[in-house]
Amino acid sequence: MSAKENKTRPTGQTVVDFINSVDPETKRRDAETMDRLFRRVTGFAPAMWGPSIIGYGSYHYRYASGREGDFLATGFSPRKARHSIYIMPGYADYGDILTRLGKHKMGKSCLYVNKLADIDLDVLAELIRAGLRDLDKTWKVQPS
Repeated sequence: MSAKENKTRPTGQTVVDFINSVDPETKRRDAETMDRLFRRVTGFAPAMWGPSIIGYGSYHYRYASGREGDFLATGFSPRKARHSIYIMPGYADYGDILTRLGKHKMGKSCLYVNKLADIDLDVLAELIRAGLRDLDKTWKVQPS
């Protein structure tokens, strides 16, 4: 793999096996809930990206610099400290939706949530749809 290629790629690991390995149990139940939500909202089957990210859909990008690759369109990772939720293309303003989401922290293209009980899942679904819609305007989103 060259230095310009993504380190995070689809793997052969099954999503069910990964979710079943998540500890503690409360984090595992949250991951099961998010998997159902992402499947329902996206209509995509999940795929493992790297050792710990569950992705739904993908897209191929090509920058003006010539760098190109594939990446997950949306997804999440049930990390020990908090869930990382990858739902925003990183260039759109979702402030109006985020104000209704509940307790979260922001990264450039992801949200950090301690537990699902802290957020409104209907608003999360709205955010997933908005992120996919905006991503698809720039890079065509494909099923997993």
